Order: sequence, then C-alpha cells, then structure tokens
Amino acid sequence: MKTKQDSIFSSKTLTYFLQLAETMNYTQAAQILGITQPALTQQIKKLEKTVGAELFYSVGKKLRLTDAGYTMLDATKNIYEVLNKATDEIQQSTSATQGSISIGILASTEDSVLENFAIQSYRENPDIRISFHMLTRKEIWDRLENNNIDLAVMYLPDDSIKNWKPYESKKIVSDDLLFVHHDEALSKRKRIKYADTLDRPWVMYPVNYYLNQTIRESYKNQLVNIPDSVANFTTPRQILKFSVETNTYTTLPSSFMIGQKNLKNTWTAKFDPNIHFDLAFVFRKGKDKIPRIGRFLAQFDEYLKSEDYFSRLKNLNN
Repeated sequence: MKTKQDSIFSSKTLTYFLQLAETMNYTQAAQILGITQPALTQQIKKLEKTVGAELFYSVGKKLRLTDAGYTMLDATKNIYEVLNKATDEIQQSTSATQGSISIGILASTEDSVLENFAIQSYRENPDIRISFHMLTRKEIWDRLENNNIDLAVMYLPDDSIKNWKPYESKKIVSDDLLFVHHDEALSKRKRIKYADTLDRPWVMYPVNYYLNQTIRESYKNQLVNIPDSVANFTTPRQILKFSVETNTYTTLPSSFMIGQKNLKNTWTAKFDPNIHFDLAFVFRKGKDKIPRIGRFLAQFDEYLKSEDYFSRLKNLNN
C-alpha cells in the first residue's frame, strides 16, 4: 500500500518544491527543471494535498512561502543534508586512486595553475576523473549546498554566506586587487588613493560578482564615489582587453596581472589602503576525509611546495 511518505518523496517532488522555493516563479522553475509549467503546478498541488496545507501563496504577481511552506523547506533541506552526509561517509571508505572529483571554480579567477595541476594529477592518478566547472558565486554555493561539487575554488572572505558551519576552507594563496590604468602621469605610483581613480570611466565585473562587490564596498568605506562602469565582463581577460583598447580604468587580481607582459601604455598600482583577499578551496565538512579528495588536496600542497603559486603563474604565462 502506498504511504503518505511515498507520495511526498516520489516523482522528484522535493526537487520540484526546492526549485520553486528558490526561484519563487513557476515559469522560471519549470524551465530550469525541464518540464512544463502545468506539470510543475500539478506536482506542487499534489504535494500540498498530501501534507494537507498550502505551501505557497501569491501577493500580486509575487509568490511567497506560507508557514507550512517554510516548515517543508526546512525539512527538505534537512533530508538532503542527511543524504549528503551519508554519501560522504560511504565515500570515505572508497579508494584514494579511483573515482571522480568535481571542482567548481569561480569564473573570475585566473585558473592556469589549477589547469596545469590537473594535467599533472591525471598523469599520477589516471583512474581519477577530474571535472572543472566555471561558475558564478551563487552557482558555487548552490552546488556546494546540494553536494553537486566536491571542491570550490573561490575568493574569501565572502560575507554573502551567513552560515559557515557546514563548510571548511583551505587557503591556496593571498592576493591583492590592483588598479589598472593607462595614464602615464600615474605610472610611477606604487600606490594610489581611491579619489584619484575616478577621472575616467571603468570596465568591471558584473554587479553580482565578488570582485565588483569588493570594489564597491571598499570605495564606500573610503567615503569615495563608486567608479562609473561603462562595460561589464565576466572574465579577467575580457576586462583587460577592453580596458587596453578603450583606455578605461579597471581593477584585476595581482595573480592575473602577474602573467600579463608587454601591455602598451598600461600600468598597475596597489590601492591605498590595499584591497586584500584569499583564493581558497572551500568544501563541505568531511569532504577532505574522502580518500581521493584528501589525496588531491595533499598533492596540490606538494605541487606548490616545489614551486610557489606566483612563480608558477609567471612561468606558465611567459
């Protein structure tokens, strides 16, 4: 006989519910799930009938969770947390030299050192399948939370995450954000005041990107106007090319600029005060206890011991 639990957990019901709770939009959620909107609506109605309460309500065109909806959301997240923990515990007994490792890399980072390490790692561990995914910050956190990636490579600190309890981090390298300009009058400066960077338009990362938000926060803290951005790109190479071709200002990590040589009429300077952050591995607690992932992290440590991160960047970009 089919139980109430069977009704709740069948037909990807919880996946549908979670996606709708995240987007709060039936059309958008249905597109992401790859189903029709009526099919999604039907599944949510079935779930509401099973639990005996409405989970969503509308205010105008906006969708909201009811109290019952919030209860279901908490319960669903707890279920996924238990399943994720069970998966990790099972994987901890697996081989260190077989399996797969999925890595989410923040799209705005310089990834050549990681790419080179992946090549070396494959040569040493041919039965480990490594997959890289270039992601936005939101995509990284979503995939970490849902256990869809094993490791993330991203910038820290990240104030957008309020609950760090499920996660751990492992620093890769400390980095600085550099002011990139084309003004010969400023070319001798090693440091530059925020107020001296506003006489030209800027090109920047998109507004929701970590480094864009870091810049905005830094300028606000110095009580200086936020730079006027005339273009936005998602990768440092795109940003630098636009900046060089249009004589616009920008800001890019030192780890990226260190490999850029012979740029015509282009100079860099540190901000005064400096903007500093770390590039780090971030992962769910216990992930590093899984043999193949622990081995991967240990091998990366050895990789940087033989030649440090910035030295490798210079050599890879020469």
